[in-house]
Amino acid sequence: MRRRTRVAAYAICVRDGQVLLARSPGPGGVPEWVLPGGGMEHGEDPHDTVVRKVAEETGYRVEVTALLGVNSLRLTRPTRFGRSVDHHGVRILYEARVTGGELLPQSRLRSTGGTPIEVGGSTDLAAWQDLTAVPGLTRVPLVDTGLRLWRERPPAGR
Repeated sequence: MRRRTRVAAYAICVRDGQVLLARSPGPGGVPEWVLPGGGMEHGEDPHDTVVRKVAEETGYRVEVTALLGVNSLRLTRPTRFGRSVDHHGVRILYEARVTGGELLPQSRLRSTGGTPIEVGGSTDLAAWQDLTAVPGLTRVPLVDTGLRLWRERPPAGR
């Protein structure tokens, strides 16, 4: 079985009782909310990754204010060619503060030419969501993990 490791960095941006989330098409095409962030490029520092990915997915410029923790996930996934891959995801979670930019959905980001974004990105919308509404959202488990780290600030980061 092929093995794959993916390192990614994500932001928890909370202000005025709301958290910044991005929307991604989930399994079966059902949209789900995710933390803004994503995979590191080869040679890229995780700090730079989260700043870049938040800008690409939301239109905002952010300042990283804290390292909240590291989360690891391992699972076996089928590939589109029928083989399985042993996937190990290492997710670095940062607290970040918005310092500039404008919240725009992906379609408008692509058409404005203002903020560089990834072509064919994995998110189509970004929005502030009330913290109290998050439990009712269709979301990936990493959203809950990130918010728990943000609330609890565990010294060991887990």
